[in-house]
Amino acid sequence: MSTLVRTRDTLLARARGCNDKEECRALYAEWASTYNADLADASENYVAPALTAQAVLKFDSHARGAILDAGCGTGLVGEAMARGGATTIDGLDLSPAMLRVAEQTGVYRSLDLGDLTQKVDKPDETYDIITCAGTFTHGHVGPRPALREFVRLVRKNGIVVATILEDIWLSGGFKAEVERLETEGLIKVASVELIDYRKGAGDKARLVTLEKQGSALITG
Repeated sequence: MSTLVRTRDTLLARARGCNDKEECRALYAEWASTYNADLADASENYVAPALTAQAVLKFDSHARGAILDAGCGTGLVGEAMARGGATTIDGLDLSPAMLRVAEQTGVYRSLDLGDLTQKVDKPDETYDIITCAGTFTHGHVGPRPALREFVRLVRKNGIVVATILEDIWLSGGFKAEVERLETEGLIKVASVELIDYRKGAGDKARLVTLEKQGSALITG
């Protein structure tokens, strides 16, 4: 096994073993400069960002609306959406180091530090589309308040497209939270697909598309 593969696998294991946000920040400060190259390795084939962008473009073939790429990392989803025609993309991430890499892509209108385990400091119904890929995984962000915040931030008839690692879809409470939001009449589940997360690595994820149904005040 090459040193590159050993290093990448160690970083992936550390990412999924993070216990708090400070540990996440420290990890991504170390990993940001090589993150894209590590996950683009032929044996890794991290396809979740591209599949997320495809889901957005399937819903809106020109992605004309305002988009929030939540947990944008180094900008893989933003770049994929921009290649499909999206022009108004904001990014939000916990890691300053990852945001610096995302800025170099040139596809974001704005990039802000943000913690998805807390209320997002943005007004209600700011966006037409919200994406979140690679963030709902082990050691990172849970379903609450993040999913409810996404619904708050998206406009009526807008969509939320997120990947949720299959290992935690049930055990992490994501399926239950989606069903709760649907029962409350806040969303319609447009689709839930089982997809490759890292093709060739055996990881699977749920690719979830939620369509907002109402514009009432959403509380936690």
